[in-house]
Amino acid sequence: MPNSYDLIVLGSGPGGYVAAIRASQLGLKTAIVERENLGGICLNWGCIPTKAMLRSAEVFHNMKHASDYGLVAEKISADLDAIVKRSRGVAKQLNQGVTGLMKKNKIDVVMGDGKITAPGKITVKTEKGEEELSAKNIIIATGARARDLPFAKADGKRIWTYRHAMTPPETPTKLLVIGSGAIGIEFASFYNDIGVDVTVVEMLDRVVPVEDEEVSKFLEKSLKKQGMTIMTGAGVKSIEVGDKGVKAEIEDSKGKKASHDFSHVIVAVGIQPNIETIGLDELGVEPDERYHIKTDEYCRTNIEGIYAIGDCTAGPWLAHKASHEGVIAAETIAQSMGKDGHPHAMDVNNIPGCTYCHPQIASVGLTEAKAKEAGHDVKVGKFPFIGNGKAIALGETEGFIKTVFDAKTGELLGAHMIGAEVTELIQGYTIGKTLETTEAELMNTVFPHPTLSEMMHESVLDAYGRVLHM
Repeated sequence: MPNSYDLIVLGSGPGGYVAAIRASQLGLKTAIVERENLGGICLNWGCIPTKAMLRSAEVFHNMKHASDYGLVAEKISADLDAIVKRSRGVAKQLNQGVTGLMKKNKIDVVMGDGKITAPGKITVKTEKGEEELSAKNIIIATGARARDLPFAKADGKRIWTYRHAMTPPETPTKLLVIGSGAIGIEFASFYNDIGVDVTVVEMLDRVVPVEDEEVSKFLEKSLKKQGMTIMTGAGVKSIEVGDKGVKAEIEDSKGKKASHDFSHVIVAVGIQPNIETIGLDELGVEPDERYHIKTDEYCRTNIEGIYAIGDCTAGPWLAHKASHEGVIAAETIAQSMGKDGHPHAMDVNNIPGCTYCHPQIASVGLTEAKAKEAGHDVKVGKFPFIGNGKAIALGETEGFIKTVFDAKTGELLGAHMIGAEVTELIQGYTIGKTLETTEAELMNTVFPHPTLSEMMHESVLDAYGRVLHM
């Protein structure tokens, strides 16, 4: 049958399209259903275009500090329209790349809104009408969207989600960012770097609250030094939208309420899964306590033949986690069909996290506090950027690298970094954790000189009283 498949993937984000590719490689007849753009939110409206914008901000920041490098740059300015145009061009290029990958791997693409009407059955509303598809297996990869505040519904004019912030109708003059997770702090960093007056309000007691406490404190100090206003332990109680701006009532950490004027607001208070309209309630697919789809370690739901991956499932909500789950699900399905699949369970402790603010943040595994809560007797090492020759040569001396080990076994429990290019460094520790390395292997590894990676070595050495350059 032409519309019958071994696997249909609902959603083509970094989880969905990777799952489809791996399934096709394993010999499964595969289709993918997408309602908007191939590549999903990450490629079109998230990870990639935001990094393009942040790169523009980074270059602008460096230009403003050209004299620090013996250079002269005069009358420089940021053109937000041009920055956005470049960002959209990057997203378009990668969207076309995913289209090419679908053709190369002989994956059928059906554009439209898909709904699972029964196990193994999907109805897709396309421009030409409804199309019925069937498959032995279905992977749900529908992702998530920005969560609204009840009193601050995004209108695209004065109150923005991340999508509005990427294609702004105008340049803000005074910006309020509600929430200091990765999305909020990245946009705060971008707009601050191009000259906008930025205030960040975080209801918890520190910014980027999922990170190690020392990293959070260091980042807050750095952002304030850059000119941002940071309010932690605070909450936005109400927002009144006017023709020329918004008035926000903010309660600070001491319980004092005050009214503040802003030109625009970015709401970055989390996500909610895109699962309401795809037929899950009728099928009996079980959600977790946060209304994300509940899965086992092989991405299986409680309904046979239905799998779920990415942001519509439990966190961490990261593109690379979704992609890896896509491979796991495809391998599991292939194995169940007698193909050469080799699935492996996901270990969330080995998933790195990256935040592309200025300075960057990267981490993997347990924080020092979480390690102690889990009952570990820990050894902790730390090494500052100011002690690294390459960092000094780059003019990037702000930051540190911190490692956490189990004192009894030497197991690497976690690593936490803040500073220039740490998002490129963290994978070294991620590989080490995946290989279950101990301090001995890391200390005996030869790190190249001069590189930022030498700080990783020194941090490990510091945990065991053997640091060389501090």
